[in-house]
Amino acid sequence: MIYRFGMFELDLSRHELRREGAPVAIEPQVFDLLALFVRRPGELVTHDEMLAEVWGGRIVSDSAIASRVSELRHALGDDGRRQEILRTVPRRGFRFLPEVRATNARQSGAVSRQHVRMARSRDGTAIAYATTGSGAPLLRAGHFLTHLEADWRSPVWRPLLDRLGARFSVTRYDQRGTGLSGASASPLELDRFVEDLRAVADAAGLDRFPIFAASQGVPVAVAFAALHPERVSRLVLYGGYVQGRSRRGTAEDAERAQAILTIIRDGWGRSGAAFAVGFAAIYMPDASHEELESMVGMQLASATPEMAVALRRAIDAFDVSDLLERVRAPALVIHARDDAVHPVEQARLLAAGLPDARLVITGSRNHVPMPLDPAWETLMSAAEDFLGD
Repeated sequence: MIYRFGMFELDLSRHELRREGAPVAIEPQVFDLLALFVRRPGELVTHDEMLAEVWGGRIVSDSAIASRVSELRHALGDDGRRQEILRTVPRRGFRFLPEVRATNARQSGAVSRQHVRMARSRDGTAIAYATTGSGAPLLRAGHFLTHLEADWRSPVWRPLLDRLGARFSVTRYDQRGTGLSGASASPLELDRFVEDLRAVADAAGLDRFPIFAASQGVPVAVAFAALHPERVSRLVLYGGYVQGRSRRGTAEDAERAQAILTIIRDGWGRSGAAFAVGFAAIYMPDASHEELESMVGMQLASATPEMAVALRRAIDAFDVSDLLERVRAPALVIHARDDAVHPVEQARLLAAGLPDARLVITGSRNHVPMPLDPAWETLMSAAEDFLGD
């Protein structure tokens, strides 16, 4: 059995802990302690249960337990002050916080490899894509800040890919000008992004399929579904919008758009405190230090500062208001209640305009779905149930 959480894998059959695929050296008792926690994520594990499971019921000192817990935290990049992974419950025990996904060795092999291929969009732009996982096909629409290889090692995106890949054969791609895709051969307009999605679907041999879309990928997926209703079976739309900021016509939206552009120009790809704090406050306010550093580090891998600014301007101009009623596929619209990138009102507008839509509002404030956020499980469970209907 293999247990996955964040960027880690605990492989019981090989007695190995891996971080982003690389083995992490830990003592046998520390391994056994972690195995106990991952089998009971979110639950209180008492000191007595730890003694019974790890030490075979022997009497050991509190300092011995504390030493093993400290070693475990160090191996996972946690510590007793932050307690982002392992939380102490005073005088009772510990609670393991990350969501854990368990797969057997055969299932693991289906989601542990990817092969990057290239599709050719209508205007000749090369679009990089990859298919991972096993099961029915699912296409994940391209969106801001991706890189096929970096995503595979990301503590933010890899858990999403593993979760989806356990049940679906997931095809995803880097949008034009970003990641492993080529520079755009045409102006950055909505129609070009729709053509990119179609090119990837064609190259991957997808005839009729569901789409999982987030953020700017939502209007792209909506437009594709409106133009090609015979090809889209279902839509999962997370954190998206109908009208980009420049189309909403309010002073607040204009100010917010300018703030995001300023942040990108001044600190794209830099881990300095001011930029990191600004980025986190808007996109992922509940991110751990590791998650935030991973996303900031991915920025230059995904796009140059100039391309990032150009993309943000293009994204802000998307408007699919007149396409909603043409969508025939059932849709699940999910949105964080306090999303600072795209307001929840856009989700309501999206759900109201689509002919067949369900709306789920989570109690989160993260625009980027965070694996440690309780709303992450709400998102994933709702998506799986909807896609499985």
